[in-house]
Amino acid sequence: MSTRGEESGRDRLPLRMSDLHEAFLAPPGTHERIGLEVEAGVLDETTGLAAPYAGPQGMAALLHQVSREWGGSPQWAGDVLTGVHLPDGTKLTLEHGGQLEYSSPPADDLVTLVTAMRVAMEALAALAQQHGLAIVPGGNLPFNRVDTATWVPTVRGGVMRTYFAGLGPEGEGAPHIMRLSTSTQATLDHLSEDDLASKLRVQVAASPVVAALLVNSPLYAGRLDGVLSHRCRDWLRMDPRRVGSPGPALRTPLTARALTNWALSMPMIYRRGPGGYCLAGPQTFADHLRDGFDDGTVPHWEDWLSHLDQIYTTVRVRRTLETRAPDGPPYPHIPAVPALWTGLTYHAPSRAAAWELLRHYTPEESNAAQQALPTAGLATRLGGDSVRDLARHLLGLARAGLRARVHSGLEQPEALAFLDPLDEILDTNETFAERTARRWQTTYRHDPARYIAAHRIPPAT
Repeated sequence: MSTRGEESGRDRLPLRMSDLHEAFLAPPGTHERIGLEVEAGVLDETTGLAAPYAGPQGMAALLHQVSREWGGSPQWAGDVLTGVHLPDGTKLTLEHGGQLEYSSPPADDLVTLVTAMRVAMEALAALAQQHGLAIVPGGNLPFNRVDTATWVPTVRGGVMRTYFAGLGPEGEGAPHIMRLSTSTQATLDHLSEDDLASKLRVQVAASPVVAALLVNSPLYAGRLDGVLSHRCRDWLRMDPRRVGSPGPALRTPLTARALTNWALSMPMIYRRGPGGYCLAGPQTFADHLRDGFDDGTVPHWEDWLSHLDQIYTTVRVRRTLETRAPDGPPYPHIPAVPALWTGLTYHAPSRAAAWELLRHYTPEESNAAQQALPTAGLATRLGGDSVRDLARHLLGLARAGLRARVHSGLEQPEALAFLDPLDEILDTNETFAERTARRWQTTYRHDPARYIAAHRIPPAT
């Protein structure tokens, strides 16, 4: 699993068209590991409102405490503290609205991955509790309106807001995504160009099904409005050119050069010029490569990597595959996400069977399912077929994949239980979102404090 640090030697070299596809090719010696990212709200224990960035009970204060007590390297955007990189490879980063993102070091197996996540997140929860705050994963910040959540005061964030505001209705979901959304993402490796094609197409084809299975953001500003995933709905209104399915993923042949040409056809949002972050202009990256930037400079390798980071598809493809489609589950069930994707992706027979199941659905049918799932959940149809039935097939294939990995010594037997919460969803026909909506009106009695008590990460003792 490669990292950005490996690119530092070529960051400022002029780009050649022939080099661009290398951003999608795994370096020699890559083997199949698993990464996990968990985004969570850091919320007031009583009101459920997100912590501000500044102040003694704010996110900057929490990150300073992490750096002071745990060591590691503070990460700055100018004079704004935005994260801490810990000695073991764990990265803690703030999203634009102050959501806290945990990024794991890569692990060889799921149990090791999940154990490290739980240790880190529960220790973080203990620090947050000292500030009267709770760490709550899921699909969004449930009690803030988009105009009441914080902004982390970075220049880059301001440039992005300007860009999306300029899109009109096609960008109106961006403040919600930047300020309120949370998710759980798995990152997996590909080993060759053929392996990339095999894995990416399955992950993209499965993404609407997985997103429908895992809807988990039914509350907005503490209210139910019939939407099961506000996060998935908001993604539909965030520059359609750079969201949804990666353009070439469901076509053949799927190659690194096809992905390169697709990315070249999109405009950048921002770039880091001599004076700092700025809008990149309406030109496509191919235009910038041919003509240079407006200030007379030319794109470098780091500009290309930054451009790829500005593409927010359901699977973000680079030298790794980052699965981004579903909402984050409740904390006890977070392991289901990497377990599902690992079982489907890293076991070739399961991956082939999943592709046979899904290959006949068109990009248009996939897009229609993505449009429907925020309100329909498991009742979504994909090309006329039941998403619930498709999810059951995929879950069976993922379990077979994990079982084979256990048999081969690649996984510990406990990993199989990580998929059990998904079986429960299918058996009861009640998604996490529907369970939360039911409890909000009964057990929680519309009380944010009760919600927080039930959904927070338990602090380490």
